[in-house]
Amino acid sequence: MTSPAETPIDAVLVGTVDAAPGSAAVAAGARLAVRHAGRLEVYDTDAFLRGGSAPRCAVEVPPGADGTPLADGVVLAGPTCVRAVDSTGNVRWEVPHPTWHGGPPHPQAPDAPAVSPDGTLVSAVVPALAESASNGTRPPHSPGGPGYGRDVLLLLDAATGRIRSARPVNSRASVVTQRWHPDGSLLALSCWTAWYGWSTWWIEPRHDGLHIRGGTRMREVIGFLPGSARALTLRRAELLAPEDDRDELAAHDITGDEPVAVYDLAALAGRRAGPVDLREGSDEVFEDAQLLAGRHVLVAARPRGGGGAGAHRHWLCDAATLHPLGRLRYPVPVGRVTPLGDGSWLTVGPRGFHHWSLP
Repeated sequence: MTSPAETPIDAVLVGTVDAAPGSAAVAAGARLAVRHAGRLEVYDTDAFLRGGSAPRCAVEVPPGADGTPLADGVVLAGPTCVRAVDSTGNVRWEVPHPTWHGGPPHPQAPDAPAVSPDGTLVSAVVPALAESASNGTRPPHSPGGPGYGRDVLLLLDAATGRIRSARPVNSRASVVTQRWHPDGSLLALSCWTAWYGWSTWWIEPRHDGLHIRGGTRMREVIGFLPGSARALTLRRAELLAPEDDRDELAAHDITGDEPVAVYDLAALAGRRAGPVDLREGSDEVFEDAQLLAGRHVLVAARPRGGGGAGAHRHWLCDAATLHPLGRLRYPVPVGRVTPLGDGSWLTVGPRGFHHWSLP
């Protein structure tokens, strides 16, 4: 008898967009941000999917920076500042901060800023120097360079760059993931810190500041379920605590400390439930999970040793129960997934992007 995880679900190829190799991300206002090496292009999503359209905006992205569209330009997180540029690349506003740590050959921002659904606010994580370093002395724990304190979450006015709110968070992040609730009432922030893994917070922007409603450890936010205050997260085994290394989907009510539902992804990989022994080197790596229109979660995995895009496997899970509905079957090799918000999604191919939907 076929297990639910192995029930085949045929992905329907809607179309193919020939484009230079790159990555894509959905932005507010039915737009798509496409990143090609040092260039960020912003398209109307429908026009991009039809192919052959010119971008609404295209800006050069400096080394160590990443960006996301604004209503009339792009906001960039860089090694030393957050700045907004218009469609021609002219700087509209700039918020400086200490230089990001690490990231050879250039210091590198850990992720793009996030723009609220109504386009009026920009959230960005920036580094902060430890108090002794800001006073001109070098902390004893950092003999070779500046000492860093806790990162700071900034909430900026998208039009002017004015800092609306600022709040330290307990991270020194190398990777950051931010997800706004569809109604703009909440922001989920996940920061990955070396040797500590993921820390995630549910944050409510109010007129008197940024209020942390709760959070979770070892899990990265996927997104919020529309029409609710429930968030979904992905946990990956990282060899930080071998006796508790797990691959899991989880659902969270932001008013509680513990997940309200958890699904062990071991069943998708065909192994027993419980901690993963990464030292065996034979398991799949659960790379990513993406919400599809709030109804499904697409979970992506690849062999730990690599294997190329054709070796990736995708499963479809129910967003409410987290349990698998089946394994997606594609007619061509697939790569990174970008959900489009309507239940369809893009994958990266060797000559551009493939557009998929469910049967």
